[in-house]
Amino acid sequence: MGKPIVAIMYDFDKTLSTTDMQNYEFIPRLGMTPEEFWGATGEFSKRTGCERILSYMYVMIEKAREKNIKLTREFLRECGKAVKYHPGVTTWFERINKYGEEHGVTIEHYLVSSGTKEILEGTSIYNCFTGVYGCEFLYNDEGEPVWPKLAINYTQKTQFFFRIAKGVKSLADDDSVNKKNVDGLRVPYENIVYIGDGMTDVACMTLVNKNRGYSIGVFTEKNKDSVAQIRQDKRCRYIAPADYSAGKGMEQILHLIIDRVHNQDVLDKKEKALAEK
Repeated sequence: MGKPIVAIMYDFDKTLSTTDMQNYEFIPRLGMTPEEFWGATGEFSKRTGCERILSYMYVMIEKAREKNIKLTREFLRECGKAVKYHPGVTTWFERINKYGEEHGVTIEHYLVSSGTKEILEGTSIYNCFTGVYGCEFLYNDEGEPVWPKLAINYTQKTQFFFRIAKGVKSLADDDSVNKKNVDGLRVPYENIVYIGDGMTDVACMTLVNKNRGYSIGVFTEKNKDSVAQIRQDKRCRYIAPADYSAGKGMEQILHLIIDRVHNQDVLDKKEKALAEK
């Protein structure tokens, strides 16, 4: 038996970053405020009945066209360089990986966002993840977006819980994610952690909870009460300030989860050894 795996799933906007990823650079490049852009998205969704995530992707294309901005993958990646994070995020992954290694556990990080994947590709932490899933455009030969390649709304995030558990990375592979795993899951459900910041994460948190995993709600002073309510309603198991610095509450919780997975692995191996005598 190899080392157990702990897979950590993250939301991005306001969970790792301080606000929505488009707010830092993309929206200012349009000459708009975040309130104007998201207001236009809400109005378009209300007027057309278009799903909210698809609406913001459409409005991104239309507003860029109005401003004569070529909405290429490279342009969006440049916008990702301006993203700012909560305290401790930039050193978090290395520290958690090291703690896992010291305690006989492999750590894998997965980003599952309803934000723009192309912007995520430009962020300084992009390469810290085993897998990154976000809303993505399909581009024509001129490098301009013509269709949504992938749109992930809040309930569609739940599919990635099963993909990660089964080790099915390709989004084009629907057969494997629906097959029964006769040899067991690559990552047991109870070894999956989900970290998010609010109501849009409740579907994933609830799914993780029902499968004995670990859900963590992060909060700042702005959303402290709403996250506390999610915890009170038993929709997430733990809450912690949005501070990923060494020694803070978030790190303490992850250390305890890793310790628990390690101890369970030791017990399982001991049990197997005794049974084989």
